[in-house]
Order: sequence, then C-alpha cells, then structure tokens
Amino acid sequence: MKTKITVAALLLTCTTFSASAFDFSNLDIGKTVETLKKIKKANTDIDEPQEIELGQGIASNLLGAAPLMKNQRVQQYVNHVGRWLAMQTERPDLPWQFGVLEDNDVNAFAAPGGYVFITKGLLARMSSEAELAGVLAHEISHVLRKHHLQAIKKGARTEVIAEFAGEVIKEKGGNPALNKLVSAGTEVYTRGLDKSDEFEADRMGVVIAARSGYDPFGLPAVLQTLQAINPQDSGLALMFKTHPALADRLSLLDRLMASSFERFESQPNLSGRFMATLGGAK
Repeated sequence: MKTKITVAALLLTCTTFSASAFDFSNLDIGKTVETLKKIKKANTDIDEPQEIELGQGIASNLLGAAPLMKNQRVQQYVNHVGRWLAMQTERPDLPWQFGVLEDNDVNAFAAPGGYVFITKGLLARMSSEAELAGVLAHEISHVLRKHHLQAIKKGARTEVIAEFAGEVIKEKGGNPALNKLVSAGTEVYTRGLDKSDEFEADRMGVVIAARSGYDPFGLPAVLQTLQAINPQDSGLALMFKTHPALADRLSLLDRLMASSFERFESQPNLSGRFMATLGGAK
C-alpha cells in the first residue's frame, strides 16, 4: 500500500510540474522546423560536382585578370605534364585543366576541382621539365587536400555554404550562393593560404613528382632560383605576400629529402624536351 501511494504521489507531482513548466502556447512550429532545416543544411558538405562548378567560376575570374598565353604548343605541353602528374594521385578522374597565364609576374595558382595555372613569368624562370613538374605537383596537392575549398568555407557565412551545398545547380551562374562563393574564393588568392597548407603542398609535391618519374628536386631548384632574385622585384610581390618565406620552404624540404629521396637524384629531368618546347616561348 505504501508503495502504491508513493507512485501515485510521484505521478501527480510530475503531472503538476509538466503543466506548469512546459508552456508550448508561444512556440512557433514553422520557425522551429525552418531552423532545423538550416542546421541540417549547414552540415551538408560540398560534393565533387559542386567543387568543380565552384572551381570553374574561380578559374574564369583568374582568366579575366590574366588571359591564357597564346601559344598552343606550350599550353598542350604543360597540360601533358600536369595530367600525367594528376594521374598518379588519388583524384585522377577530376577534369584536370592546366594553363599558362599571359602574365610576367612570378606565381602559380590552383582552384577547386582541378584547375591549375602558372604564369609566363614563372615558366620563364625554369630550366627543366622536372622543375615544371615540381611546381605543378605543388599546385595539384592544393586541389587534392582541398586547401582553397576549406579556406573559402572558413571565410564564407554558414548559410551561404548551406544554400550552395543544398541546391542542385541547374544552369551556370543561376545560383546566387555560387556567385558569392566564387567571389569569396577569388579573394583567397590575394591574401594566400595558411602557411601549413603551403608546407603540406611542398611535401606532397615532391612525392607526386617522384612517383611520376621526375627528379623530385625540381621544386627545390625552382625555389632556389626564386630566392636568388632581388626581393624588391615587383614581379615577386604577390608570391611573397601569399606564400611562406622561401628559406623556410627550402629548409623544410631539405629536412624531408635529406635521406628519403637520395635514390631519385639520378632520374632524368627531361631538359631537352623542355627546352625544345619552351625555348622560343621565353
């Protein structure tokens, strides 16, 4: 009997507490459902087709600032080297596109989805296909690790990411969220990536180059060449602003490659093919 009375009293207490503490009269069910939808969308990641669409928009903006160099032979050659490198990676099926920009500044860029550009000014500083491969492999690594995509997501408002990730793009330029992210993505190139991203791309780049049959010391060779240029040279201004110090990058690669890459030193650098193709373009 005592047990029954205790249980009854407990139920009565709970009923009284519920009635007084939980007042749903002012709850906006529609607003609550919409909030839950937004939370769900915010947790939706950008998939590969959307990554490619975003990269196309950013690449178009980069080409608007500096068009492709009008030398079909050079463009085909750089694409040949770049696509061979990309085939040795975990994302060979991206629609990889490589191009040389008609720009005398020294720089290289990558956009989400497999778009990679180097400037005519940087190409002119190279002396072998191994050096070209090293630079392209560095940029390919940014795409593989989605460095620019992560930087865009970090800087954009959550609801813009959610809107873009949650929508199916029916026609190019038809999604306002896409336009906002393309604009945000283009701004990344003026401020640069995190230093850790650049260092990771250096480390991955020499591995990809070696895996593809190139002398992995091509990338350090390019960095050494750039280090010898007068730092006041205006053509280096953006690269110096958006990348870690060359000395720091070379130091990291020196530690990494001191023993692990010795066996690759004798690999051919294909200088002959490089000079035959690019000799007249410099």
